[in-house]
Amino acid sequence: MIDDILDDAKQRMDKSVTVLKGQLSKIRTGRAHPALLDSIMVPYYGTDTPLKQLANIFAEDARTLALTVFDKSAAAAVEKAIMQSDLGLNPMSSGTAIRIPLPALTEERRKDLIRVVRNEAEQGRVSVRNIRRDANSDVKELLKEKEIGEDDSHKAEEQIQKLTDEFVKVIDAVLQDKEKELMEI
Repeated sequence: MIDDILDDAKQRMDKSVTVLKGQLSKIRTGRAHPALLDSIMVPYYGTDTPLKQLANIFAEDARTLALTVFDKSAAAAVEKAIMQSDLGLNPMSSGTAIRIPLPALTEERRKDLIRVVRNEAEQGRVSVRNIRRDANSDVKELLKEKEIGEDDSHKAEEQIQKLTDEFVKVIDAVLQDKEKELMEI
């Protein structure tokens, strides 16, 4: 039973780290990366559709993203959705091909992005701590129902804390890498 609780906690914490990495990949570092546009939704035949379902997205060079829209009639909607996104991008269209030059980051913008990155990392830590709390309450529930003893309960809580510390270190390492990446450019 305790192993099931630990396995579940580990899987959920791992998922939290994966989500954090996904969130951080969307934060622009000045380099063109197709994942930058993952969050953009385009109104297409009355339905909000993810951009990656309407276009082939690739990095043309270090500072330019290129899109090839599958349906020519959707090109204007794609371009408009990119402009209206909170990414601050200005696409240039030529038929079904759309180029998106990424502007260089200013020092002020870098500091803003670092603030955002730190906030995302804190959200990841909070998520991991919430998982720890849930796992500990499951262990206490087992203790209360007399399915495990006090010693097993203490050992399980120590293991859960070690797991939490391990994942918080992973989050801190991911944060440090992203901050370094933001400052290098």
